[in-house]
Amino acid sequence: MRVGFYVMIMIGCLFDGCRESYDIVVGSKNFTEQVILGELLAEHIERNTGLTVDRRLNLGGTFICDQAIRAGEIDGYVEYTGTAFAAILKNESTRDGRTVFQRVKESYLTDQLEWLEPFGFNNTFAIIIRVEDSRRLEITSISEAIAHTPEWTVGFGYEFMERTDGFSGLVDTYGLRFKNVPRVMELGLIYRALSQKEVDLIAGNSTDGLIDALGLQVLEDDKHYFPPYDAVPVFRSETLIRHPQLRKVIDALGGTISETAMRRMNYQVDAEGRMVREVVGEFLDGLSSLKTGS
Repeated sequence: MRVGFYVMIMIGCLFDGCRESYDIVVGSKNFTEQVILGELLAEHIERNTGLTVDRRLNLGGTFICDQAIRAGEIDGYVEYTGTAFAAILKNESTRDGRTVFQRVKESYLTDQLEWLEPFGFNNTFAIIIRVEDSRRLEITSISEAIAHTPEWTVGFGYEFMERTDGFSGLVDTYGLRFKNVPRVMELGLIYRALSQKEVDLIAGNSTDGLIDALGLQVLEDDKHYFPPYDAVPVFRSETLIRHPQLRKVIDALGGTISETAMRRMNYQVDAEGRMVREVVGEFLDGLSSLKTGS
């Protein structure tokens, strides 16, 4: 009830009287990768159509973006298959990426929401420790960390603590025990908390640029707990019908973003302090060069 009330307040504050002067409204969640992908969608649409795009980036978490698109306050945003499958549709996790994609695609279609072509990378949840601890304790997988976690302080984001594919399932799958109750932290702060030794283990995202920038180590999910989280644009069917050129333009981005490329863009923004629009512009210029052979 409280989450729904908060969503309604956020949507009302963000969109009241704002969208009439734009053809398309693109949203994003509230972390670097999502802001980059939202800007990438918006600029790609503007470059390849005559449509104007309102950017409603950094809206909030998964549920706020999901409610916004279902309410028609945004036309599209980028979602992750595993997130939709487990957190929104409340399914049990599975490692079968094809099954996950098909099931979320079919389920969303009943609500007139369409999953388009996947971008090409999987941004799975990542359990992360410091490189120095990984080397000192010879830990490279989550299972190898089990002997040490009772002495560790851990930090997780709010969504990770609440989701069916998050904290509780991870603890049950691996039999993890921790020194204290997990600290619930903003995603933007959690990496630096680990680097500065305020916590010893976190749950992040595998494509985050700060992993390399801060000298952190992703632990192998050796029991394959986390489902695939392929990044895919999701748009309202009504919007795609109203602007027939839009589907083909967005689908042209399918398969163009590798995990390496996504981590590089995240790094450029988070570690190098570059502007999102500059980083996105360079990426799209590179795609255009490849297509023209120049």
